[in-house]
Amino acid sequence: MSIHKKKEIKKITTHVLHAMKQRGEKISMLTAYDYSMARILDEAGIDILLVGDSASNVMAGHETTLPITLDQMIYHASSVVRAVDRALVVVDIPFGSYQGNWRKALSSAIRIMKESGGHAVKMEGGEEIEDSIKRILSAGVPVMGHLGLTPQSIYKFGTYTVRAKEEEEAKKLISDAKKLEKWGCFAIVLEKIPAKLAKRVAETLTIPVIGIGAGGDADGQVLVTHDLLGITKDFHPRFLRRYADLYSDIKSAVKHYIEDVKAEDFPNEKEQY
Repeated sequence: MSIHKKKEIKKITTHVLHAMKQRGEKISMLTAYDYSMARILDEAGIDILLVGDSASNVMAGHETTLPITLDQMIYHASSVVRAVDRALVVVDIPFGSYQGNWRKALSSAIRIMKESGGHAVKMEGGEEIEDSIKRILSAGVPVMGHLGLTPQSIYKFGTYTVRAKEEEEAKKLISDAKKLEKWGCFAIVLEKIPAKLAKRVAETLTIPVIGIGAGGDADGQVLVTHDLLGITKDFHPRFLRRYADLYSDIKSAVKHYIEDVKAEDFPNEKEQY
């Protein structure tokens, strides 16, 4: 495995991401929904922060990403943007805010950019949302594509299983990826598809391909931060690596606090005025 010397970058832009792909430097991407977490991730040196509609699951406890609204996404995105100095902030346009109506899609994208200060938007789908993507790009808003498992279409798929295993679906994915690049998207997320297919797409396109459950040959990787940190505990997909067990750590700390309060050990004399 070749090791690339990391170039010090003051601010990540779409141009910087393209240059990273060209020189073979992998791109790191994580989700963020609030100021405090985003500040930590940005200071750690993350390249892209995704204000994901996964906030619907992680922050609000919904079963799917569908219930979250545009107003709620703008609230989360605004919180993240205020924390960031270096990372590129990409904001999901939520379900129902762009499908089937390019005027609504353009309006949604402009609201996100104006009201949150985000740097780009992300949209799920290929040729079926062509008009919306083109209109948003023509307004000067950078767009990140998303193919493979598209959670906003969960009721169409009926399952969160691996996508594009069959030849016909794989061909459509490759075709859609090429179209997204041609229309002007600056990057694409590929979710839960065979590693060989993701490798082929990454090698075919000149724009960065970010994988989640798509193998190690994508140009970068994305995970949900709460999964990576072990704050969530009931989600165990093959692609997830937990780098901490904060669920247990936080629970233990809170139990310790409760015990100290009950025992009248907290606050002590040094902890009062």
